[in-house]
Amino acid sequence: MEQLKVKIAGEIALSDSPGEAMRKWREVFGVSQGELAENFGISVSTISDYESDRRKSPGIGVIRRFVDALFVIDIQKGGELVKRLRESEPEQKFFEAIDFTKSISGREFADAIKAEALTGAKKLEQTQIFGCTVLDSVKIILELPYESFVKIYSTTSQRALLFTNTSTGRSPMVAVRIAPIKPALVCLHGLAPEQVDKLAVKIADAEGIPLLVTKLGLDKVKEKVEGFKV
Repeated sequence: MEQLKVKIAGEIALSDSPGEAMRKWREVFGVSQGELAENFGISVSTISDYESDRRKSPGIGVIRRFVDALFVIDIQKGGELVKRLRESEPEQKFFEAIDFTKSISGREFADAIKAEALTGAKKLEQTQIFGCTVLDSVKIILELPYESFVKIYSTTSQRALLFTNTSTGRSPMVAVRIAPIKPALVCLHGLAPEQVDKLAVKIADAEGIPLLVTKLGLDKVKEKVEGFKV
């Protein structure tokens, strides 16, 4: 657990905007400013000032207490996120999880990778994502153990799943349909709208998950997605 705390604290301390990094992790943990203030022992306004970079960048002591408070609050709620963070990820070869510096809207994500929405277009502005996981659909479906599927979500399910190596999109969406955790949105790489199986669109619509397609080169897609880490 200490290694996880050091990782999070290090990201905040080294960020060009420590306040944004603090807000990101508070939101990832699903903790309100009020909850954090009560556990942290400081006022909500002080937390707001830190997150908005209106207050001088926090020192390592403040960052340590901030991270400790997030872990304490999560453990008090059952510790599900901390448990997920602590799990080893030997199946990482099947996917690449990219976590963003701060949340972005689904619309920003779609525009960056030149994606078209097949369903859920109206939800993109309100959909907030904290990261993107790039998955090889064939490897994920054929080789990744079902019980390990949850690991593709990294720190939070509020992320985009971008499936590569797919021919119609049906299999990835069936996998999403039966999985216990749902992503904020799904993107099928390398497909034109007319190539997507109607069942895939129907599943996305039924689950309330925006479904995107993009034919932008994979290297360029990854470059754009990595850009949200800056």
